Amino acid sequence: MEQKKLKFARPNYYQGILQLRDVNDEVYGFVQSQISKRDDAAVTKTVKYPNGLDLYITSQKFIKIIGKKLKESFGGQITTSAKLHTRSKSGKDLYRVNVLFRPAKYKRGDIVTVRGDKVRLLQVGRRIFALDLKTGKKIMIRIEDLPLADSP
Repeated sequence: MEQKKLKFARPNYYQGILQLRDVNDEVYGFVQSQISKRDDAAVTKTVKYPNGLDLYITSQKFIKIIGKKLKESFGGQITTSAKLHTRSKSGKDLYRVNVLFRPAKYKRGDIVTVRGDKVRLLQVGRRIFALDLKTGKKIMIRIEDLPLADSP
């Protein structure tokens, strides 16, 4: 990922971390394009892991926005957490925010068991629609109702 020229006095400055796990090139490209559109956010550091990467970003607001956009565009789960970083001279607590994004483990056409019934996934994204194989009815499913991909 090409980093922008930083207009910050401290090159290691960041307000939070966007943690991308188990993502493909499409998701990574989406994040790159969103960062390039913003003048108020820059990546100051990138740390690679075997299952993803962490992007240290200079804007908390942008990190929260991109997390929401990722979930809406690709489905999956986001987890947001804040960690106390320091306290200002006026006594105000200053936090750094982390947003973890994991894309959906399922894709259109997969057959899974939801609440005891076998269903075929028709649409996986912000909303999940499926066809109940027993009744033939189209149903909407919450992401929380999908089984973990690792479970039998």
